[in-house]
Amino acid sequence: MTLSTDKKRDILEAYRLHEKDSGSPEVQVALLSARVAYMTEHMARHPKDFHSRHGLMKIVGQRKRLLDYLRRKDIDAYRQLIDNLNLRR
Repeated sequence: MTLSTDKKRDILEAYRLHEKDSGSPEVQVALLSARVAYMTEHMARHPKDFHSRHGLMKIVGQRKRLLDYLRRKDIDAYRQLIDNLNLRR
């Protein structure tokens, strides 16, 4: 499931680094976190949906790789993003 345009725009405005930023690690992690939250709710309602579970695991893995990259490149931005998104790390 993709995010609605309005929700995606809100996330972009909250986490972008400059006006035309849509691909920085901070923005990507925020968008993936929104998708993870949606998919987690979906999995609670449909526990036997194994195809969606596989997609959720791929999204979580991609977010983890982006967070690892951000931690290596800019530890301060990483810590701020973790605090803003309330992620456990």
